[in-house]
Amino acid sequence: MAYQYPSEGALNYFPCRYGKSKLLFRGPQKDLRDDYIAFLGGTETYGKYVETPFCDLVSTGAEITTVNLGCVNAGTDVFLNDETVMDLCEHSKVTVLQISGAQNMSNRFYAVHPRRNDRFLRASTLLKTIYREIDFTDFNFTRHLLSALETASVEKFAMVRQELKDAWVARMRTMVQRIPGHVVLLWMSDHTPDDAVATNVIQSDPLFVDRSMIEEIRPLVKDIVEIVGTPEEIRQGYDLMSYPDLDAPVAKEMLGPMVHARAATELQAALSGIRK
Repeated sequence: MAYQYPSEGALNYFPCRYGKSKLLFRGPQKDLRDDYIAFLGGTETYGKYVETPFCDLVSTGAEITTVNLGCVNAGTDVFLNDETVMDLCEHSKVTVLQISGAQNMSNRFYAVHPRRNDRFLRASTLLKTIYREIDFTDFNFTRHLLSALETASVEKFAMVRQELKDAWVARMRTMVQRIPGHVVLLWMSDHTPDDAVATNVIQSDPLFVDRSMIEEIRPLVKDIVEIVGTPEEIRQGYDLMSYPDLDAPVAKEMLGPMVHARAATELQAALSGIRK
């Protein structure tokens, strides 16, 4: 993974491991013998291109250790398949779980890589039957696959999208129920979960997740913090990120440090009441 190895203009993420996990997390590695808060999530939690991601800002403001267990492009599968991560969450004071999209997890239609969840592995017999005209050997990534499926047939794709939504709710329910302590969900995006257009287009993140899906999970968690980055915050944040010149197009898709700072402030407020 290129982001783990600094080059000119890039950050040093000090990649580290915890326990027997095969996953590389953003470091430096934390001493977890005292109380800590665990942060699970995808690219924004990892803090790609952001010098001080929101979980580190929370640590400074709340005066408690935070451990960044974010993985770039992660879905729920990468965490559910990792016993070390689940054990770290079990012993944390609180677990903050960033809401990920519905595309990067195995479902009835296709399987993803167990650790690199954005990697498409294979189509199910059901998907091959529905899309007989598609050669699935052409795809390596889930988003590319979904774009091609939608282009081939909007009507058929409606079934795929609904399956991903249903699978997301089921997998998130399983995820939250496996964490015995307090769980706080974190929505970080450039749109709200009530935006019917944004939640149904393949370009948006978290992909296909809407208000009704989140409400199904709400009874299982302690709180839900919603952060919607404004265009101005995202624009200003882009100028403050560190990335190699070749990564500029990818960096433009990130929310940036201005949104991270606001997320940290709101999370500190939410977490202060839970930890007392």
